[in-house]
Amino acid sequence: MAKKQIRDGAVQERDFFQDVMDVVRQVPKGRVTSYGAIAKYLGAARSARIVGYCMNNAHVTKPEVPAHRVVNSAGLLTGKHHFATPTRMADLLKKEGVKVRKDQVIDFNEKFWDPIVELGL
Repeated sequence: MAKKQIRDGAVQERDFFQDVMDVVRQVPKGRVTSYGAIAKYLGAARSARIVGYCMNNAHVTKPEVPAHRVVNSAGLLTGKHHFATPTRMADLLKKEGVKVRKDQVIDFNEKFWDPIVELGL
C-alpha cells in the first residue's frame, strides 16, 4: 500500500517503487549504496528485500535507473543475476572506477553512498 504525503496542502499517494527509483537515480557514478540504506531512507527500514525486487524491474523504467550501483550491505553484487550477463553489473561498476573482486566491491566503506547522509531526512 502506498503511503500518503502532504505536498502543497494536498494529500498525495506515494509510490514506493517510484521512490526507490528516484533515490537510485541520485547515486553518483563511482559510488554504491545498499538495498537496506535505501529502505531506511524511505522510512521502511525492514524493506530491503522489497528494494531488491524494485531493482529487479529497474531495466524497464524510464528514465534509466543505475541499478548496478545498488549492492547488499556487505558490498556483494547480489543482484548480478538480473543483468544481461553474469559479469555485466561488475563491468558497469568497474567502468565507473569501482573496484570489484569476486563479486564484492573493494573499499566498500569508501565507495558507500548513504542517502540519509547525502540527501538528508
